[in-house]
Parts: sequence; C-alpha cells; structure tokens
Amino acid sequence: MESWLQAAMAAVMNALALPEVGLGAVFLVSLVSATLLPLGSEPAVFALVKLDPTMFWPTVLVATLGNTAGGAISWWMGYGAELAYEKATHHSADHRALRWLQRFGPKACLLAWLPVVGDPLCAVAGWLRLPFWPCVGYMAVGKFLRYVTMTAGLLWVFPGRFTP
Repeated sequence: MESWLQAAMAAVMNALALPEVGLGAVFLVSLVSATLLPLGSEPAVFALVKLDPTMFWPTVLVATLGNTAGGAISWWMGYGAELAYEKATHHSADHRALRWLQRFGPKACLLAWLPVVGDPLCAVAGWLRLPFWPCVGYMAVGKFLRYVTMTAGLLWVFPGRFTP
C-alpha cells in the first residue's frame, strides 16, 4: 500500500512539473495565495522557471494574472463585507487606517504585493468601495514587478544557490 501511495505522489508531482500543467498550477497557486489564505506563490513560480528558464515570461505573466485575480476576489469580498456591516449596524466604519487608505485611493493597491498586509489591503479597498478597475490595474503593476524582481533575482543573481 505504501509503495502505491509513493508512486501516485510521484506521478502527481511529475505531472505538475510539466510546463503545460505547470502554468495552470502556477495560476491556481498564485490566485489562492492572493486571497486571505496563507500560501506563497513564489516557490511554484521559481520551480517552473528553474525547470525551464525559457518559461520566465509566460510564468511571470500567468502568476501576475492569477495573483491579480485573487486580489480582485479579495476586493469583492471586502465590498460584500462592508455592505453586510452597514446592513447589520446601520452605519459605516470610520477608522484612521481607512481614512488613510481613502486618501491614497486606488494607488494604495500598488502595495498589494507586500507580505502580510497586501492581501487584506485589497479587501479593505473593496470595503471602502474604491473604484474596482483602477484598483485591479495598480494591483497588477505591483504584483508583476514583484514576480519579475523575485524570479530574476533568484535565477540570475544567485544562479548556483538553487540547483537541485
């Protein structure tokens, strides 16, 4: 039984390592990691690019799309949470951090790439009803720059450190 499980796990890992399946896996991991669930997409991105360096730009673009879609989902979750909050309490929330974010507007979503605060930032942008498409655009720019910098850094600045 144990050898069957090991063989099944090896088959799944080999399938996910293929570039055709790998891009789908990168998209899914990037999407989920941009929600409030604790998951990092960088290892999946780096693994695929390390496996096939010619996949650098497709992988970065797919990861950016997935991560931006996850940020957009968080925006809508924040929007829905704010509507539920107003309906339950019959007034809107008013906090210093919310006022700060309102002052910067959608441009604050450039920081959506930051660890710990980036994903909740997208939800708070929805809570504040900041314009959806400008928020998504700024999220995409920030996330794209993060993936390019992180992946290029791991591949070309430290090429020998991450060999199998």
